[in-house]
Amino acid sequence: MKELALLLGTAVTIGFVHTVLGPDHYLPFIVMAKSGRWSAAKTAVVTALCGVGHIASSVALGLIGIALGLAVKRLEGFESVRGEIAAWLLIAFGFTYFVWGLHRAVRGRPHHHMHIHSGEPHSHDHSHEGEHAHVHPNPARPNMTPWILFTIFVFGPCEPLIPILMYPAARSSLASVALVAGVFGAATILTMLGIVLASYYGLAKLPTTRLERYSHALAGLAIFLCGGAIKWLGL
Repeated sequence: MKELALLLGTAVTIGFVHTVLGPDHYLPFIVMAKSGRWSAAKTAVVTALCGVGHIASSVALGLIGIALGLAVKRLEGFESVRGEIAAWLLIAFGFTYFVWGLHRAVRGRPHHHMHIHSGEPHSHDHSHEGEHAHVHPNPARPNMTPWILFTIFVFGPCEPLIPILMYPAARSSLASVALVAGVFGAATILTMLGIVLASYYGLAKLPTTRLERYSHALAGLAIFLCGGAIKWLGL
């Protein structure tokens, strides 16, 4: 029991610290919620679902490893490959979203038009973005961004979960493995939600009107840099 209690305490601590030190656990949701004007409820649901996918994939891999008696080193190799894939997916998604957002911002730049009515010329500012954005939603083309994030998070590994928590818990019982993984997952997801929602409400109070036209481009750039930090800085 003492060993299990120690593992549970470790699971809470590692879940919290692992999440706080990994900007990929919260930054994509913060910037996408801002640029996509998501509600707080949608932001929380997308964050939680991605967190579940993130945890569940590593738990499944760990259970397979325990069932087959695979060495920890072999599973760490699988996790490393998954981490590489997740980092490159973040980089690709961020870059693509940045380019699309930049194109959208340039296209939406206000410009000048001159008209003549009844012999009297007059001019007005005109923005294609203002005319066409969010006017004709197409129900046949749902927003795929949450599903893209979910896919990326399924590939993202929980590096400390299998070697530090699941394998030691397996010496006791499968119930201990499930309990430790569940506590780690709860700590991780609650930390993700706390950071994301705190940032969501904090950003809502900041004057960002001047940057609103570039919100999609800035979101893509942030995600791109986040993926780069994971790939090249090991965050």
